[in-house]
Amino acid sequence: MASNAAEIAHVFFPQYPMFQVYKDGRIERLRQTETIPPSNDPQSGVQSKDTVVSQEPSLSARLFLPQIANPSAKIPLVIYIHGGAFCIGSPFSPTHHNYLTSLVNKANVIAVSIQYRKAPENLLPIAYEDAWTAVKWLASHANRDGPDPWLNDHADFDRVFLAGDSAGANIAHNMTTRAGIDGLPGVKIVGMVLMNPFFMNNERDELIEFIFPSSSGSNDPRLNPACSIKDLTGLVCSRMLVSISEKDFLRDRGLAYYEAVRKSGWSGVIEIVDIPGEEHVFHLFDPTCQKAVDLMNQVSSFLNR
Repeated sequence: MASNAAEIAHVFFPQYPMFQVYKDGRIERLRQTETIPPSNDPQSGVQSKDTVVSQEPSLSARLFLPQIANPSAKIPLVIYIHGGAFCIGSPFSPTHHNYLTSLVNKANVIAVSIQYRKAPENLLPIAYEDAWTAVKWLASHANRDGPDPWLNDHADFDRVFLAGDSAGANIAHNMTTRAGIDGLPGVKIVGMVLMNPFFMNNERDELIEFIFPSSSGSNDPRLNPACSIKDLTGLVCSRMLVSISEKDFLRDRGLAYYEAVRKSGWSGVIEIVDIPGEEHVFHLFDPTCQKAVDLMNQVSSFLNR
């Protein structure tokens, strides 16, 4: 008979198992994230490379640069944060690498896909702190004397966007909020793109309780911005694009976020795109379907207004 130490206490989540917790407290990951190296895409001409953002903690990012017709021109900078329930995913995964390559090619922007440490080994709010470390590293290039030449030479720090999918969209929202509180000298965050964003509602969330034990859950504005609508007026960007999908289990939460921002008195313009018949982050997993192509066109247009 198996000992209690070998008995599984909980699986997060049976329908999409990411990790399981044993009764002795051990954690076993059940889903690994595939990664690929940076590359130069021969079809689009988009180049990518990895760079170190922080030595301690150890954090990297993947940069994407489109073909540059005018070497002196400055183009919008997109700071992209991947999703995965704060537990899985990577800026170096094939899914996100291919999406960012396509976005950079279509929208003619420079993109930086940032890394953060994952729960449950690294409990929240570590992901928020890691993302802020990356954002500040990017801001260190605003005077054209940062460590990365692509950013020094090509990024327009008066046209910066924060973007992400699912939990990454949540982090993007929180980075924009923090920029309004702590400041980000030399950087103007123009907009946010939130794709199928994860936010809490008033329902209990077992995963959040496990990976963010210090949080008050639905009463924590980091997780549920609608619980503190007045704070939304402090968002430093002037434009937002929120994408939700009809069959997404998070659809109502994305819609609630949109409504909360509209009611908050925030002075910017928020748009919502509701994709019929599609699931959570469908555009990442079926990027060539017509609805994903249409969404890419909408995002590209939003970044270039």
